[in-house]
Amino acid sequence: MPAQIIQQNAKPFDKIAIDPVTLDIIENALRNARIEMDATLVRTAMSPGIREQGDAFPLIADPDGKMIVGQFGSFIDGFLKGFDGTIEDGDMIFLSDPYSCEGAISHSNDWLVLLPVYKDGRLLAWTAMFGHQSDIGGKVAGSMPIDAKSIFEEGVRIPPVKIWKQGVYNEDLMKLVMHQTRKPDWCQADLNALIASCRVAANRVVEMANRFGDDVYVSATQELLARNHRAMKALIGMAVAEEPVSFEDYICDDGLGYGPYKIRCTMWREGDKVILDFDGTDPQSAASINFYLNENMFKMFFGIYMIMVFDPQILFNDGFYDLIEVRIPEGSLLKPKFPAALSGRTHALGRIFDILGGLLGQKTPEFLNAAGFSSSPHLFYSGWDNREGREGEWFQLFQIGFGGIPGRPLGDGPDGHSLWPGFTNVPNEFLERYFPMRIERYETEPDSGGAGLHRGGNGIHMTYRFLADGQIGIHDDRWFVPPWGVNDGLPGKRARKILERADGTTQIVGNKTDDIAVREGDQLHYITWGGGGWGDPLERDPELVGLEIRQGLVTPDGARDYGVVADTDGTVDASATETLRSQMRGARKGNKLFDYGPSIDELRANCEAETGLPAPIQPVWRNVPQAEAAE
Repeated sequence: MPAQIIQQNAKPFDKIAIDPVTLDIIENALRNARIEMDATLVRTAMSPGIREQGDAFPLIADPDGKMIVGQFGSFIDGFLKGFDGTIEDGDMIFLSDPYSCEGAISHSNDWLVLLPVYKDGRLLAWTAMFGHQSDIGGKVAGSMPIDAKSIFEEGVRIPPVKIWKQGVYNEDLMKLVMHQTRKPDWCQADLNALIASCRVAANRVVEMANRFGDDVYVSATQELLARNHRAMKALIGMAVAEEPVSFEDYICDDGLGYGPYKIRCTMWREGDKVILDFDGTDPQSAASINFYLNENMFKMFFGIYMIMVFDPQILFNDGFYDLIEVRIPEGSLLKPKFPAALSGRTHALGRIFDILGGLLGQKTPEFLNAAGFSSSPHLFYSGWDNREGREGEWFQLFQIGFGGIPGRPLGDGPDGHSLWPGFTNVPNEFLERYFPMRIERYETEPDSGGAGLHRGGNGIHMTYRFLADGQIGIHDDRWFVPPWGVNDGLPGKRARKILERADGTTQIVGNKTDDIAVREGDQLHYITWGGGGWGDPLERDPELVGLEIRQGLVTPDGARDYGVVADTDGTVDASATETLRSQMRGARKGNKLFDYGPSIDELRANCEAETGLPAPIQPVWRNVPQAEAAE
């Protein structure tokens, strides 16, 4: 049965007409409260993933749990459906198990705190925040084992429990949870930061209600939801056709040697409602790349994408959810059956945004983005420190890396940027201060962005020199299937990882791997994928290409993809450029809305020669209750 919300005052809120000035004040106060949640978090957390990179997602919702401001959509609906208990004033809910909240959080590393905000005996709002914990136990440091066959191998799973019950803190529960992690100091500080952020937002909500009145505050939140509904209704009518369109893309592999895994989505409109159907997506994997995609979360992804492409001034919230129907097959990669492993879901999460771009751009190619959101690269490094004053201390790094953002209608894709706009880089000085490593190189990878009128963003080439023996793990994708280009733009280059040993030997390592032993003096070259290009590269200004040669973003060889002939100093030979471009135009065989690069069969045939790694084996699924295993 769903959660039972206890209220001492059951009087419904009165609906009040809100004037534009009051609505604007409350809207911006809510925006500021969300920003204050983030500020509280980064000042209180300890782990680099949260404190330095901002891997946490805030939320302020109305009494029904609908997000008014936030980023990831509401986590509350899935929680309320799965929580068999009461919600009372003074309670705070804590959970991390994706299967207990319909995938509202998608792997157990994400710890979620939910705070019901009461005022005068009535539930006025919800505040919530989840953040990625650097370690929650399990079989590998970082708690994201590539080869996990079930969620039980991925660390502690926390069902919805009350961390605070009617104002009383559950200290024994926290002792039990922190006992499971390799980094209890980080986890306790990060959890306290989540709690503090929720309380700060709750205080701001109560202050707004005190200033304007409870009924005015709640009515304003409903008007913000209704305004978003009106805007999304118009955008859907403009951008989504009644005739179905389909798009598919691939996760390169599962880290166990199998792949690629297809994600397919078909989109069409029925009246005012858009249907997004993932029929044709591959069954779930036996490994950890499954992504338990909550339908409301995907609705928010769809809305964010629509708003950012077509009208970025709109404040996105949950108001439009009834305009979208999401269909995800049970037992698929995007709705795996318990107890499927979920820790490596970041690759499918990134690929969802590429697929949305491919779907929405087919009717309006002028708004089409290339591929390149793709993934969220992770590096793990752990062991026992050997530096003076820290001898024998356990160290553990979880770092989020960046790839190339796609070429876009309005310009080039940013170089080395996160899928999530709020994420920031961990400063190299921080890494060298707190971990036994030295950053030998951190720069853009030239030519990795796909050529186009608007260039795809370049990936990053980061070289780590390890100063202590330890273990590393790598989570990345787009090493086998390249990020596609659009409107005659070319695909981006693929990711690769090279381990250079202190003895002078080198080896190509996989993009999904755990427990690689490294020794003091070894170097890892961590090279990420570039974004696909947008538009005809032969239309790009040759002098701009020359400038990018001087900036180290493009090489003279790479300039030829734009039909540009230039020296190493970026000096363009205008006559040779005109001749080369004329030859390239004459050799074309028509325009390409999408340029995927070679076919899967060609990629497989040439994989080892081009990447240094064996080609992934096509998965075959057994028809067993868990539905999933690739043989």
